[in-house]
Amino acid sequence: MHQALIVCGGWKGHEPILLTDIFRKILLEENFDVEVSDTLDAFLDAEKLKSLDLIVPIWTMGKITKEQCEPVLAAVASGVGIAGNHGGMCDAFRDSVQWQFMTGGNWVAHPGNDGTDYVVNIKKGSNPIVEGIEDFSVQSEQYYLHVDPAVEVLATTRFPTAEGPHAANGVVDMPVVWTKRWGKGRVFYNALGHHADVMEMPQNITLMRRGFLWAAQGKQLAQQYQTEADRSVPNMW
Repeated sequence: MHQALIVCGGWKGHEPILLTDIFRKILLEENFDVEVSDTLDAFLDAEKLKSLDLIVPIWTMGKITKEQCEPVLAAVASGVGIAGNHGGMCDAFRDSVQWQFMTGGNWVAHPGNDGTDYVVNIKKGSNPIVEGIEDFSVQSEQYYLHVDPAVEVLATTRFPTAEGPHAANGVVDMPVVWTKRWGKGRVFYNALGHHADVMEMPQNITLMRRGFLWAAQGKQLAQQYQTEADRSVPNMW
């Protein structure tokens, strides 16, 4: 049985408790043993974190100390997966560049604010996580992110939709869903989910379910390919 830790808190506008209920239900359906914590001190136990298969942060903004952050960085680098959405993962801890480095991006704006109508374009054939999912429309915040060029982009959205100074740059396709590696660990992110009802859309439930499973499987693969010969093969995990 996979072991997962959900750490829930931060800005209440992103409905972290409701989101925790949604994610916990998905994980239980996939036979995870799920622990939920409402304190960042859950990150202090480095050995416990390394025993997990998956970490799910739901913590918009706030501050994380070096003592809380470093065990997460080390656990993911050792093979533990990390997966999250919207501000709960990539607008968390704005003053922690190491957190942003690990997760692959950070929020900077949402032109038009909540209620913006836009399309999520699936990058077909990019990854089994998005297999069978068609492009879909959303009415929510459209996240403009600063994104690590190392991520594997699975879905995008086109800017500008709402007008603003960013529009002077012309059309850009902004990543919405991506994966990334951090050491031996797998990172999954979905920028959608300003409110829980958006995350309950069937497409998002499927994306998160598959993203959780993909991220959690990284630890087993990392352990499987421990010989020097296997480590020489790129992206085995």
